[in-house]
Amino acid sequence: MNNNFLLLMPEFLVTGLAFLVLTADFFLRGDRKNFLPYLAVLGLIGALTFTLIDQWDRVDHLYEGLILIDGYALFFKAFFLVLGVIVVLSSVEYVKRNLDNPGEYYGILIFTIVGMMLMAASGELLTAYISLELLSFGLYVLVSFDRYGAKSNEAGTKYILLGAFSSALMLYGISQIYGLLGTTRFDGIAEALSATPDVSPGVLVGLVLIIAGLGFKVASVPFHMWAPDAYEGAPIPVTAYLAVGSKAAAFALVLRFFVEALMPAVGDWQMIIVIMAALTMTVGNLVALAQSNLKRLLAYSSIGHVGYLLMGVAALAAVGDDGRIQLQLSHLASNGLMLHLVAYGVTNMAVFLGIAVVYNATGKDDIANLAGLSRRAPFLSAVMAVSFFSLAGLPIFAGFISKFYLFNAVALQGLLWLAGLAIFTSLISLYYYLNVVRQIYIEDAPDPTPISMPKLTDDYRKTAMISTNKVGKPNVDHYPIAHMKRFIPMLAVLLAVLVTAGTGVPTSGLILSRDGG
Repeated sequence: MNNNFLLLMPEFLVTGLAFLVLTADFFLRGDRKNFLPYLAVLGLIGALTFTLIDQWDRVDHLYEGLILIDGYALFFKAFFLVLGVIVVLSSVEYVKRNLDNPGEYYGILIFTIVGMMLMAASGELLTAYISLELLSFGLYVLVSFDRYGAKSNEAGTKYILLGAFSSALMLYGISQIYGLLGTTRFDGIAEALSATPDVSPGVLVGLVLIIAGLGFKVASVPFHMWAPDAYEGAPIPVTAYLAVGSKAAAFALVLRFFVEALMPAVGDWQMIIVIMAALTMTVGNLVALAQSNLKRLLAYSSIGHVGYLLMGVAALAAVGDDGRIQLQLSHLASNGLMLHLVAYGVTNMAVFLGIAVVYNATGKDDIANLAGLSRRAPFLSAVMAVSFFSLAGLPIFAGFISKFYLFNAVALQGLLWLAGLAIFTSLISLYYYLNVVRQIYIEDAPDPTPISMPKLTDDYRKTAMISTNKVGKPNVDHYPIAHMKRFIPMLAVLLAVLVTAGTGVPTSGLILSRDGG
């Protein structure tokens, strides 16, 4: 048994950083607490640097395969750490103006990153479950962090109740698998499934329960009912983190689990995933048409994108006429899935940064509130327009190439009707994305005042309709416009990535094969 704890050094470093931030918050007083987010950022950058140096081209395992160290895990660990840096920076002013103990917020956020890193490296079901719960508990708290807001309380309550239910389903499924197959390790499950020509009904029930539990976590239909309320009620930085981080972590686990454990039984679960993908992309995009609130629109848009990602999972393998499993195109589906996760993540971060700016200038997050934004904030409007074009999958943008990989993989696996449905739902999404862009560039602004750098005076608080919480601090959801300048470089980088990534970026480095290479 390999007990080299140094293999977990990246997770140890991030965990230590979380405790350091919490401890520093206990001793620091007054304005000195403003140093905490920068301490968190420096720590995450340090952990990222160490992880890349230590685990580059390294293939190993810990505890007989409970934790896997490979290129796949490294890719997602780096993604989560970079995401953590962006979310911490975007939360600075929200935390400064609403929280007396910022270390609690940053500490919980960092602990969730540990959970995501372990999910990507899990090679066993119970390890994956514990990692998932570490992530989920932190997200429950972050979603309901605005304890004086009715929407935040409602969102947190729904998220906790449905999250607990999904965790129970997943745990029941794990116990079922262990009871019938005698193992919870991914390679052990694959070996047990390969040894039997037909999957027993009991094993199939266990797989269905696990898929249902994971379906709740990624907000796939019919397990999506928590997502719109959680997106609307959570603080904007948390909404962005929830939309990007939790989905990426869940799909990191899903992809490894299906590739390394369930591939011998692909004929039994593939149709389940196909149906979930079809329902998810259809319901998500159709319901998004009726939304007037921008955060709820993005919630249903996110559900639609989950459908595309599930479509990629379904395309990992095909079953030939002779009943043999064909894996020749698994690399295409896995490349497309991982690239779409990155493209979707970058796009959503750009969108939510824009939403935060507009919200703090107007106090509203309705689509109609974006009218005439191009004349009030030209650069911000360009970032948001490009982001929506990328989400829609238009050519030259990042979303186009990622969808091209996914749709191509599905078509080549013989699921032509699913690829056709995906194209149709993408056209539907184009309508409501362009409707937002129309508001930005065509409609007249009710207030032509440029969005610049106002001060948070009482007059501004009144015009922006920003209330105060019980400790007398302005109840804003993100950073004020006055601090927008520090985020212009971040937005410019996101804009460049969204455009250049769609021109044909090779993805050979993102490949996930069955051996984890």
